[in-house]
Amino acid sequence: MCASYKENINVSPIIQESERESECNNSIKTSKYNFFTFLPLNLFEQFQRIANAYFLFLLILQLIPQVSSLSWFTTVVPLVLVLAVSGVKDAIDDFNRHKSDNHVNNRPVQVLINGRLKDDKWMNIQVGDIIKLENNNFVTFDSCFYYRETNLKVKQALTVTAELGENLQKLTDFDGEVKCEAPNNKLDKFTGTLTLCGEKFALDNEKMLLRGCTIRNTEWCFGLVIYAGPDTKLMQNCGKTTFKRTSIDRLMNVLVLVIFAFLALMCFILAIGNGIWERDKGYYFQVYLPWAVGVNSAAYSGFLMFWSYVIILNTVVPISLYVSVEIIRLGNSFYIDWDRKMYYPLNDTPAQARTTTLNEELGQIKYIFSDKTGTLTQNIMAFNKCSINGKSYGDVYDMAGQRTEITEVEKVDFSYNQLADPKFVFYDHSLVEAVKLDDAATHGFFRLLSLCHTVMPEEKKEGNLVYQAQSPDEGALVTAARNFGFVFRARTPETITVVEMGETKVYELLAILDFNNVRKRMSVIVRSPEGDLTLYCKGADTIVYELLDSSCGSLKEETMEHLNEFAGEGLRTLVVAYKNLQEGYFQEWHKRHHEASTALDGREEKLSELYEEVEKDLMLLGATAIEDKLQDGVPQTIETLTKAHIKIWVLTGDKQETAVNIGYSCNMLHDDMKDVFIIEGNTSEEVLEELR
Repeated sequence: MCASYKENINVSPIIQESERESECNNSIKTSKYNFFTFLPLNLFEQFQRIANAYFLFLLILQLIPQVSSLSWFTTVVPLVLVLAVSGVKDAIDDFNRHKSDNHVNNRPVQVLINGRLKDDKWMNIQVGDIIKLENNNFVTFDSCFYYRETNLKVKQALTVTAELGENLQKLTDFDGEVKCEAPNNKLDKFTGTLTLCGEKFALDNEKMLLRGCTIRNTEWCFGLVIYAGPDTKLMQNCGKTTFKRTSIDRLMNVLVLVIFAFLALMCFILAIGNGIWERDKGYYFQVYLPWAVGVNSAAYSGFLMFWSYVIILNTVVPISLYVSVEIIRLGNSFYIDWDRKMYYPLNDTPAQARTTTLNEELGQIKYIFSDKTGTLTQNIMAFNKCSINGKSYGDVYDMAGQRTEITEVEKVDFSYNQLADPKFVFYDHSLVEAVKLDDAATHGFFRLLSLCHTVMPEEKKEGNLVYQAQSPDEGALVTAARNFGFVFRARTPETITVVEMGETKVYELLAILDFNNVRKRMSVIVRSPEGDLTLYCKGADTIVYELLDSSCGSLKEETMEHLNEFAGEGLRTLVVAYKNLQEGYFQEWHKRHHEASTALDGREEKLSELYEEVEKDLMLLGATAIEDKLQDGVPQTIETLTKAHIKIWVLTGDKQETAVNIGYSCNMLHDDMKDVFIIEGNTSEEVLEELR
């Protein structure tokens, strides 16, 4: 296989077609066989079944005249039938893979050649090409993109390339060098640099479009091919197509081995009996029953008779077992397709068994490992409650100070806000009053929510804002800030535009400190129109609380009480905080940040150290609480699975109280359970000790 990867990629679109290396391209191959390799490879795979290998061995024995007692075709016919049925099935599956590969490899794409856009096929794309992609196009390769008008997700082009626009002359004159990591299967990580005019620019996963993605909500974009063909991250994750065995297949192999051992034992006993008889009696009957040609002893006669008995008793090993099982599998797969209880009428989607072995694998399930968000829950987040400067908002109280049901209260009227989301619902009027009274803490809280995120806005009509968020949590928080008067309006790689209480303000976006599973928080550093430098941070309470300034002691306790209350109701919580930065310190930090972000070795470690340095001594603002409702039928489904003695594990990043509450809501935990306990160990030894 030819590798399409180049460590250094020189970007110079003025190339001739003859200069493109035809042997290194973007074609992919997911099929296992071709015309010449199908027969040997498929037979090799099929003879890994013990019964098939046994009958091949039996056929070889039947070709030896000294031991053969049956005609060879009595074994060949059923063996060929079994191999043919399985071979035809495998050939059809692989033919479909070939069709899919050809369809993908021959998709059209526009590539910049000789300073002009030329129509070409996916298979001919090479590393270093510049490609134009349009709305709803599939991404044909892993690419660092030059320019894009608007984004569905947070994929930002470098400013130096964004200025090129769709000017083909500027793209033609662009000349630089990309250095990047070797091909790998890590979908969430990419490390590289673009060198242009002696200056380095950092390339990371936010600058990458991966093969298999679809361009949405943008007219067009240009991309530079970084990885092509088998080196793309999608293909690196595919792995090699292998011959899979189900648990039933493995069980049948074991059963056939046991049967074969029993057969060998019978034949061995019979062969010993034959040798004894030939030694004691048969020697005197050679006039009537002469030994075969070449047999000159009773022991040798018994040895040959052993193999003769193997042939005679071959029906003990059931070669038809595999055919019967295949027919049963095929029939059961049709029953799955026809199952009315597995039909989803809303989307007109019936169950579909894509493999005939699905039913037997379903019957072997002992454990289910499930994500919570989007799997058990609807993944539709709604801003429910919040805590700002030690005061909780979201609950509604009557004149006597008693909490009342929100269904009995009129929801907040946001009609005064021209840019409010009409779908947003909130019932606590006191929060609106705090915003209208210019409460500094409340304004700071919603200002943070409108700035600290990775959401992209779409405004096809004036005032009709639609937010596209990678995380539904962020979408819910930004929507809440929007309705309470802090409207996130627009984003560029360097700026964030927010309409604050009717006044448009443009904040300079200086740095984004990304969220990951280790940090469990994200931060942004912005410069306000007044010139103030501020770091805004939001994340898990266990993490952010360790970064707070010592002066927040009493506020931390009040907010923690609210967090525990929110978590007890099954709400998803986040803590928000901020920090004012000095100009001199930030300039020095920003310089080190640029050096770390353009390093090819140890980039993540260096950036993590810088993030830890600046994200400390934060001032607490409050906390948010978001509701994510369970999907319909989840409690009943989990209850049914539990009755089938299937063990269920659910992964969640929520607070412990939230996780326990969700556990009871979806019937994973119930009051009849005994010895429900919580393990809080951080190492395997600690966990083992707690289990003991």
